Amino acid sequence: MRHLIPLLLLTTPAHAWEFTPTPICTLTHTEARADVELTYDHTTRLYAIKVTTPQAWPAAPAFSIRFDGAAPNTISTQRHQTDGATLTVTDSGFGNVLDGLEFNTTATAFTQTAAVTVSLEGAAEPVQKFRACTTAPVA
Repeated sequence: MRHLIPLLLLTTPAHAWEFTPTPICTLTHTEARADVELTYDHTTRLYAIKVTTPQAWPAAPAFSIRFDGAAPNTISTQRHQTDGATLTVTDSGFGNVLDGLEFNTTATAFTQTAAVTVSLEGAAEPVQKFRACTTAPVA
């Protein structure tokens, strides 16, 4: 039994938030319900968030993200695109999104007819690294 518990822990998928500074600033998170990817490209000065779910996102006039926890907030836009199972929003500023990810416990991405909630456990430090990457001078 002592040997079974560590084995079970190794086979459980990790649901960590991860930051990568190259080739562009990237923050990722994977759960069974959704994959989340944030990027910042210094060359275009654009942020993007992609939420990919097992099912296709339905066409919808608006997309929102609700953050629940210590600093709750809901952000909405009509400037989103869907491509099958991936919904993408691109903008020149993501301060509210980054605050939501860093200071809350869950994020719910939703349209009028579809929603997915992901955990923000462990997101704070990778979000801080992502912020530093986006403001770092480019050589």
